[in-house]
Amino acid sequence: MLITAGRILTGDADVADGAVLVRDGIVTAVGLRADIEAQAGSGEPRQDFPDSTLLPGLIDAHVHLVFDAGADPVATMQEASDEDLLEGMRKRADQLLATGVTTARDLGDRGGLALRLAQEIAAGTATGPRIIGAGAPVTPPGGHCWFLGGEVSNADEARALVRRNVAAGAKVVKVMAGGGGLTKGGAPSWKSQFGADELAVVVEEAHQAGLKVAAHAHGTDAITDAVAAGVDTIEHCTWMTEDGFDLREDVLAQIVEKGIYVCPAVSPHWQMLPRFFGEEKAAAMFALVQRMAESGARLIAGTDAGVQRAGFDGIVGALGFYEHLGVSRDRILAMATTEAAAALGVGDQTGRIAPGYSADLLLVDGNPLEDLSALSAVRAVFTNGRQHQAA
Repeated sequence: MLITAGRILTGDADVADGAVLVRDGIVTAVGLRADIEAQAGSGEPRQDFPDSTLLPGLIDAHVHLVFDAGADPVATMQEASDEDLLEGMRKRADQLLATGVTTARDLGDRGGLALRLAQEIAAGTATGPRIIGAGAPVTPPGGHCWFLGGEVSNADEARALVRRNVAAGAKVVKVMAGGGGLTKGGAPSWKSQFGADELAVVVEEAHQAGLKVAAHAHGTDAITDAVAAGVDTIEHCTWMTEDGFDLREDVLAQIVEKGIYVCPAVSPHWQMLPRFFGEEKAAAMFALVQRMAESGARLIAGTDAGVQRAGFDGIVGALGFYEHLGVSRDRILAMATTEAAAALGVGDQTGRIAPGYSADLLLVDGNPLEDLSALSAVRAVFTNGRQHQAA
C-alpha cells in the first residue's frame, strides 16, 4: 500500500509532499513522494491525502481500561462481572483508537483483563491499540488500588506477584510507591507505601524478566525512593508533601541523569484543576511540571484514562496542557510518539515512521506543528497497516 500526504512527520523529519510504502503491516520506505512512488509496483494499492498530515500513531502511556471514567469507577468495577468489564474495555479500546492512539500502556487492571484484551487485539479478534499491560499493580495490604488484586506483604510475595503477572502476559510492572486519591480509606497521595529497598526488589525481579517498572508516586519521599530503586518511569510525579509541595532539585537531577521517564498523567480536563484545588495550588502544580520540562526530564504523554472525568478520548486535550506551559509542539509530539515508545520499551517497533517499523499511523487534517488541535481532525488511523476510519 502506498500512502501519500501533503506532509509526513516521521518522528525524525518533516517531509513535504511525502509518501509511505507499507507491506505486510510494516513500513518499507518513507520519503519524498516521487522517490517512494518509484519504489512501488504499478499495481500497488494507493491512497492520496494531499491536504493532510501523516504522523506516527499516538501513544497514551497511562490508562486503566478496567475503569469507566464515571463518578465512581472503582465501585462500578467492583460490581461488574469479568465478562461485562471486558466488553466495556473493548469499547474503550475502540475509543482510544478512534482518537489516534495506536499504543496504550495499561497500568493496572483486575484479573488480567487488559492482558486478555491485548491478546485479542493482537490476534485480530478485537480492535484497539497495541496494549502494554501491567496486570495487578504491586501494593501493600489495603494499599492504593488493593482492589485490583496485587496486595503483597513482603519481598517474597512481591517477587511472586511479578512472576504471576509475567506468566499472564504482562509487558510492564506497576508498583504503587505511594498512596492515591482513588482508594477510599487508603494512604493519602503524599504518603509512601514502600521504601527504596522494597521497591528495589520489584525492580530487580521485573528487570530479570526483561520488563520495565512504572512507579506510581505523588509524594516527594516516594519519588525519591523510586529513583533510588532504579525504576524506569515515574507516574504523576507531583512532589507532594503532607502540607504542600517540595520538588527536590537533587532528586530531579538524578531523574535527568539516569534517564528516568516522567509521565505526569495529566487529566484531559486540566483546565478544571483550579476549580477543584484552588488557583494557588493548581498554579503550583503546573509550575512543578514546567520545572521538570525545563530541567530536561524526559516527559511522556499519558491521560490516566478511566479515573474520574478522564475519558478515553482525551489525549489531545491532555497534550494541550504542555503547550499551555510553553513546551514546543515538536517536543509535545515526541512525548506522545518517539519518547513514549522508548519509555515503554517499544522504540524499535513503533513511535516513528521508518523502514522496519510497524505501520502504526495517524492521518489528520491540518498541521499539528502549527496548530496542535489539528490532532483532533482525524481522517484515518492505521495499526500494523490495517486502516480504521475515524469515528
